[in-house]
Order: sequence, then C-alpha cells, then structure tokens
Amino acid sequence: METAARAVSNYPPSPSLLTALMRRTLPNIKGPFSWAALPHLVLLALLCVSGLSGCNSSPSKRALQYMNQEGFGRRVFGNAEEEEYVSIGDRVSILDTAHPDEIDFQLTVAADGTILLKEVGRINVAGFTRSDLKSVLSEKYSAYFRDAPEIVVDISSSARVFWVLGEVDKEGQFPFKGNQNIIDAIVAASPKKDTANLGRILLIRPDPKDPLRLPFNFNDFTPGGDSSTNYRLQENDIIWVPPTLVAEFGYFLRKMLFPVTAVFQAIGGALFAAGNQGGNQGGNRALGIGGFF
Repeated sequence: METAARAVSNYPPSPSLLTALMRRTLPNIKGPFSWAALPHLVLLALLCVSGLSGCNSSPSKRALQYMNQEGFGRRVFGNAEEEEYVSIGDRVSILDTAHPDEIDFQLTVAADGTILLKEVGRINVAGFTRSDLKSVLSEKYSAYFRDAPEIVVDISSSARVFWVLGEVDKEGQFPFKGNQNIIDAIVAASPKKDTANLGRILLIRPDPKDPLRLPFNFNDFTPGGDSSTNYRLQENDIIWVPPTLVAEFGYFLRKMLFPVTAVFQAIGGALFAAGNQGGNQGGNRALGIGGFF
C-alpha cells in the first residue's frame, strides 16, 4: 500500500502515481476475482475519479472576459440592511410632497436598469440607494418648478435572496428580509432527519477574490444554546447542509449500482408489459370462446 499512500499524500495524484498504483494492483488479481485486491481497486477508482476531476484547464482569454470580477456576479449589488438599493425588476415609488398632483407614480426598473419619468425622460437608476435616487430626482425636477421639490422615494424589491442547499426538504432560494440568521434559514429549509449532517453545516459567502466559509454546528445551538456562531445572514449567502458519512456512502453505492439497477428496471418493465399483454390476449380469447355458447 506504499504507492497508494503516496497517491493520497500527494493529492491530487499525478498520472505517474496512478500508473504505478495500477501496475502494483492489477497483478494481485488472480482468477476471476480476488478479495485481496478489492481495497486496491476501490482506492484506485477513487483516486482516478478525483484525479480527473482535479485536472481543470485554465480559462481561455475569451472566458476571462465574462468571468465575475466583484461580488456575487449580479449587475448591481449593495448592502440592503444599511440602505435599500435599486435592482433590476424592483418597484420604485416616487412622490413629490410639494407637488403631489404632478409627481406621484410607481415604476418598474427595466432590464437595462432604467425608469421612464414624465418630463425628464429615461434615466439609469440601477444600483442607486434611496438617498442617491432622491438627490438625482430632486435635481432633475427642480428645473420644472419655482419652489424646490420634496422627493420621497420608496423601493420594493423581491430580488433579495439567499440559498439553502444539500440535505434539506425545501432546497432552493429563500427571500432575504433582513435581520435573519443561520438558524432561521436551517429551520425554514427543514433538514432531512436521517441524512443531514447538522454538525458540519457551512455558511458560504461567495466572492471571486476572497470567498468566506464559516462552519456551523447545529448541535452546539440545540440543546447546548451556544449562539456564538449563529451568524447573521447577508444577501446571496449560501448555506450548505452536507450528508452524513452513512448517507454519503449510500449515495456512492447507488451511483455505482445505477447501471445494474437500470438494466433490471428495464427488464422488469418489459416483462410486466409482456405479462399484461398476454393477460389481455388471454382474456380476449376467453371472451371469444364464451361467445360461442
């Protein structure tokens, strides 16, 4: 097992190490099957798969042009808990309390990040906070009134989300409303009782340059009551609930046996269909015979 140990210690294994391991493993197989070679074969298969998955080629120059350079990868971003900001598809309410008959409307931000205002025309508002938008609108509308406009802006957004993925019943995205923590998210997603590894949950804060991964042990919180790692959520956070070792081994076996089970399912389906067809034909013949009497 010396070569196998070298392959594990030098992860991901190099092609030369994999080749050496194959040369030492394959001669151990004697006859149709040798139980002594089983650990070698399992380790070899795992190392080959991991080695191949680890060999990622560097992105091309064209791909680099489209790669995310900042934040989560959306066109606009900010901290909604500090001050709400305008995103694509948001609903923006604009009211001038000094001239409510002239300026009082609601607009949806278009895909290009703009809204169309009476008299002013189309302006880009994507990424603006309430304060930014109030300042811009006050300046633009001041030319149309003798007394200064008093603009009030409100932003209604449904684009603020976070994700809970992995061993949960309600996997997917959840609305980010602010003042939410990781316990709120996990309970809302309903972890799977038999497969969720609640002791190794990860809170992932994506970033192209400095991603953050914070471990969370649900068992420290319940019943221990330790809330020191009950992290407050941010927009676009990802919470990963991994499977237990037993569940992971079960998933591995299911993948390994998938070709066999697929064949048996196909054969079983064909036999069932043939049995039904034969039963129908037999029933039709019985009805035909009964017709003679």
